[in-house]
Amino acid sequence: MNIKKFPLFAFLFSIVAIIVGFSACDRVSQVVQPTTPQMTEPSQEIAIGVVLPLTGRLDTSFGVPMQQGFELALSEVNSTQSNGAKLKFIIEDDQSTVEGTVAAFNKLTQQEDVSVILGPATSSQTEMAFPIAQENQVVAISPTSAARGLSAIGDFVFRVALTTDVLIPTGIEVTQAKLGYQTAATLYDETDLFSTDGDEAVREVLKTRGIEVLTTETFQGGDTDFREQLTQIQALNPDVIFVSSLSPEKPGILTQGHELGISAPFIMRTLTAEEVQTAGAAAEGAITFIGWGTPINTLGNQAFIQNYSEIYGTAPNNYAARSYVALHILATAIANAQSTDAISIRDALANIRDLDTIFGKFSFDANGDAVYDAKVLIVKDGKLILFE
Repeated sequence: MNIKKFPLFAFLFSIVAIIVGFSACDRVSQVVQPTTPQMTEPSQEIAIGVVLPLTGRLDTSFGVPMQQGFELALSEVNSTQSNGAKLKFIIEDDQSTVEGTVAAFNKLTQQEDVSVILGPATSSQTEMAFPIAQENQVVAISPTSAARGLSAIGDFVFRVALTTDVLIPTGIEVTQAKLGYQTAATLYDETDLFSTDGDEAVREVLKTRGIEVLTTETFQGGDTDFREQLTQIQALNPDVIFVSSLSPEKPGILTQGHELGISAPFIMRTLTAEEVQTAGAAAEGAITFIGWGTPINTLGNQAFIQNYSEIYGTAPNNYAARSYVALHILATAIANAQSTDAISIRDALANIRDLDTIFGKFSFDANGDAVYDAKVLIVKDGKLILFE
């Protein structure tokens, strides 16, 4: 890949300025829509590959909010400069499958010749996609995958979500201190890496804290009936129930648990407001370990929520927030690198330390995984609020 030095320092300063200005209250009045894959003016555009589940079972839960988060950040970055290079997206649909993700990464790395790819969404997809990026020396940044060890495969891959080994120990420490639970049951999707890794980590942490796991039940992604597993759990009367699952199954688990009369709190990672709304009263008291939330008063967070809500007619969720932050982090790295070369961007990303974001201070560790403060939220009166 050829190194393209930006001729105008105004571009660099404007990118950095938008990061610093996260807390500004100016409203974004228009979203820049993704352009066509062809780069008609190479000196004026930087092509960023984006891999999203725009069709398939993850399109609504992951694809839509991630795309909107990316688009909002894109409009903010590009609207702050009157000249110099601008970012544009080359979007590929992974169809919510590992196979679709592999095809999308192969196309972007081998045909589109991009330096950076944003995505994919899930840990199962990331496990197969990151080696493609590493082999082709293309930077890949997954905003949402969280299973352990995925970024350790190489120096071109990064993640914005807090990983399992960061989020789960912190969440259990906080919740057990207040709730005092001594027994637990776990339920997880045996076909999904995020879920299997999460359940394993939960049981590891519970064991170290002397908390007895009474049973571990499984299901498969796409299932809609969880009554048999929940009945088995209910018979053992655990103090809490840990659920490791992708978004589509969470409301059904909460709803059917409520219908069975289960009173133990459900604890699951990355429970969103949409899932709470879908589950209705069944979500009351559910607890989530998460990296971001609307109640958080970090720098620029409330302005982000307001801008996003006005543009898209709904509040952002965690996946939108992570995608929004991922592009702003990338923009900072490009500004610091003063280049669109993948190696230069990789090095600039690796040196991100204590960057102000809507998550709080953000850094990458030695493996390319995110470092910032974890949060714990609980559903009260139908809303996710801080667990205190």
